[in-house]
Amino acid sequence: MSLFICPICQSSLLLAADTWRCDGRLNLKNTSHPFDVARQGYTNLLPVNQKKSKAPGDSSDSILARQRFLANAHYQPLRDLVCAQIKALLSAKHSTGQIDKSSVNWLDIGCGEGYYTGAIAQIKGIDSLIAADISKPAVIEVAKASKAAKRLWQNVDKQDNNKAAIYPIVTSAAHLPLSTNSLTGITSIFSPILPAAFVDVLQEGGYLVIAKPDIRHLASVREALFDEVREHNSDKFLTELAPFFEVLETHKVNTELSLSEQALADLLTMTPYAYRARPEKRQALLAKAAVGTFNTEAKFVVYILKKRLL
Repeated sequence: MSLFICPICQSSLLLAADTWRCDGRLNLKNTSHPFDVARQGYTNLLPVNQKKSKAPGDSSDSILARQRFLANAHYQPLRDLVCAQIKALLSAKHSTGQIDKSSVNWLDIGCGEGYYTGAIAQIKGIDSLIAADISKPAVIEVAKASKAAKRLWQNVDKQDNNKAAIYPIVTSAAHLPLSTNSLTGITSIFSPILPAAFVDVLQEGGYLVIAKPDIRHLASVREALFDEVREHNSDKFLTELAPFFEVLETHKVNTELSLSEQALADLLTMTPYAYRARPEKRQALLAKAAVGTFNTEAKFVVYILKKRLL
């Protein structure tokens, strides 16, 4: 069974270096749908009828800002925590013989520019890592970085058993072009939670690792930008996940940030604060960082869930 399915007719996708093409078995006309592989190495599996705008997802400006901000390790404690939890989960499955040795497939949904994807790909035991986002500029950056690291599905060293093959795809999280019960796990880091879509593609006993902002995340930034600050309700999605997943663990991580004007500007650009705050509030906040550094605290919560036997 193919890992990927056609987003149009749900037939199995056959992968080649230049084109992914479905076998057409589930198409009433018995014809195949082709999806060209871009020169950077990603594949666009987002049909026009699944787009809600001409250029859905994060813009190029937002992606570049996130790259600059994350390159300075501001969110590294969160990345380290997420990777440590995935390592522990896979180690436990291996030790109990629950993992099919032929294939461990992991999905990083809403992968953005790939800051977390690149780290997850280095975890021993993952064979295929799908980096999925609805933003084409974001997926392009993932593909470029994966190719440079020789982890792109087209150029990964198959003799190196410690290297996961990364498959960057443009897709809608609500309509994942993946086979039913094909995944060992999913990471959703600051991305929408879609129970039905996740349950469909996860194997029985598969894992869901979710990272969200915790209470008082970037509190001083939000207090400077908004007259009324709404607190993060990080666990509001747990109720809708409860019929399908059990919560195994919850972890929290905090990190103090001392930001330059450029770093603060990048942080604002990569968050909804970029368009929700009034321009004069934003400029006043940046002016504070221009004469020194601006201090705030990033606070995250990570949930580890397991798919129930349904």
